[in-house]
Amino acid sequence: MKARNADHAEESAEVEVLFAEAAKLDAISKKIRASSQRLDSGDQPYAVKPVYYNNTQSLQTMNGNIDKILDAIDKMLGPSEDKGREERIIQAGPDQVGITDYLASLKRIDRALSSMSSTNLRVNQQAIGDFNELLNEGSNQLQALFRSILAEDVQPVEPLNYLIKKLPFPILEQEKASKLGLIDSFLSSATARNVSHTSRESPSIRIYAELRGAYLSGSLHNLSMASISTSKRKASGEIYRQGTSGIGTYAQAIESSFSAEFNNISAVFARENWGPAFDATCRKALAEFAKTLRELNMHIKANLTTDCFLAYEIVEIVTNVGYRLDQQTGQLKLPFADALKPIRENAKCSLAELLEDVRRRVSSMQTLPLDGSIVPFTAEVMTRMQTMTMYPQSLASIMASLGDGNWQTVASIHSTSTTSLPSLKSFDVGADSSQLLTHYIMDTVETLLTSLDAKARLLLKNKSVAGVFMANNVALIDRMIRSSDLSSVLSTGGASAKIEMWRKKGTSAYLESWREPCSTLMDVQYTNRGARPPSGNSGVIDSAAMIKQLGSKDKDSIKEKFKSFNTSFDDLSSKHKSLQMEREVRSQLAREVQAMIEPLYARFWDRYHEIDKGKGKYVKYDKGSLSAQLAGLG
Repeated sequence: MKARNADHAEESAEVEVLFAEAAKLDAISKKIRASSQRLDSGDQPYAVKPVYYNNTQSLQTMNGNIDKILDAIDKMLGPSEDKGREERIIQAGPDQVGITDYLASLKRIDRALSSMSSTNLRVNQQAIGDFNELLNEGSNQLQALFRSILAEDVQPVEPLNYLIKKLPFPILEQEKASKLGLIDSFLSSATARNVSHTSRESPSIRIYAELRGAYLSGSLHNLSMASISTSKRKASGEIYRQGTSGIGTYAQAIESSFSAEFNNISAVFARENWGPAFDATCRKALAEFAKTLRELNMHIKANLTTDCFLAYEIVEIVTNVGYRLDQQTGQLKLPFADALKPIRENAKCSLAELLEDVRRRVSSMQTLPLDGSIVPFTAEVMTRMQTMTMYPQSLASIMASLGDGNWQTVASIHSTSTTSLPSLKSFDVGADSSQLLTHYIMDTVETLLTSLDAKARLLLKNKSVAGVFMANNVALIDRMIRSSDLSSVLSTGGASAKIEMWRKKGTSAYLESWREPCSTLMDVQYTNRGARPPSGNSGVIDSAAMIKQLGSKDKDSIKEKFKSFNTSFDDLSSKHKSLQMEREVRSQLAREVQAMIEPLYARFWDRYHEIDKGKGKYVKYDKGSLSAQLAGLG
């Protein structure tokens, strides 16, 4: 207080000196006016002498300086006189005087400070300090008001209530948003930042991000926990089923709440501050989202062959949410991509891991079914392929980033891995992208069948059983393709031809054993031993005549052929019926056997069935009974 009194006394003294100088100049001005009057009256010598004697030019300069000093004194005293009024408004606070009048007062204080600072007079320093204190107090009160208005609407909400009922997420009332916008117009100004010593970030953005960021994070927290728990809630070894994880609901809530928050920000802040305010507000919720994805990624990595499909789902969901929010706000593209990157990398590695798992699992099989039945692993692999068709967008993007065929080994995937973010074009599921999925599925089928074929040749010494085993697995593969979306995915690219090739390979291996009875039905005809066998009027071969032409050794040979055929045919028929075959495999193999056996036996029977004169000792089957037996194989 003493210091302030001393400064006031000094300033008063300066003012008194100025007034004294002004009084002297006023006296000189009176003398000049008197001289002017004498000049008018004609008394020139007496009129001019005082002016000439006191240096007229110096007096004119002094007179101008005095006018400027008087103007400066008026300017200096003006803000001091307004100080009391502004002080009363600031101390009363915005709630009492109204936000409009309060802001007007702060603007007047800011203009007064600019005016006094430009004069650089020592006498103004105290007033400048006082006005700065008022400006700082006013800014603090506005920040407190801004915070109190926002605090009325920061209680976390239950997102599921809005998602299930398809309601829009709540936004700020228009009146509140308008009031917050008025306050922000001052707090975001350079003046408020200078007072608050925060030149980089406006106080209003900081407060808004603090309160509304906590609101977003609190509202989404339960969904974050649910995403983790639902993703892990399945039996060990069970393939992840689409939509069973809560990550889709979590992402949907993020999109809806962020979209509503951007609408709030658009109503409160100036356009140039929309981006910074939105980024700052969503930062905490996005950090928790990224943490959730990291935890899910650890679970996926530990169960890659069964939960890679969860990775595909997350890539598709998060990519779409990030894209739509970027379209609306122009923000958050990089944060979403960064959060997704670990899962995306795992999804890429899973393609090679699934192929390696096929090789590894088949190679580790110690036995194969002796009845030629299907191994359960074939259905498991095809279920994986069926599940893949549910994620065309994410797989198209992942495979496009790898390149066609670069999924064969984990090493090849790491060599093509890149840290750059996927472009929007990479998410376009076009014709080329769908072909990549076709190629991958056929590579998987080819790997499975090649591995099974090698294992069957090693463990199943009987070619017929190995052939049935391969035919059964091919049939299951074909059936699972036709009964699912795989049929459309594999409609091009020669998939049908490749599967048919494996079917024929299995059929050929099975028919190998039926060549034995076929060989017994082969006989030798000598064209140089007389005329052809006689036939009746209907063109039917006369078997009795044929038998008469044979020697005893030839007759014994025919009898032995019939006996060998009967034994081999009965044995193979019994084995055929004992083997476990898929319905379509049994039917198809029966047709193949019938097409192989029936024509040969019919020809042989026509020629030699009279060898036992109808007693059935050697000729067990006539043509009709054999045809019935063959039909019974199906």
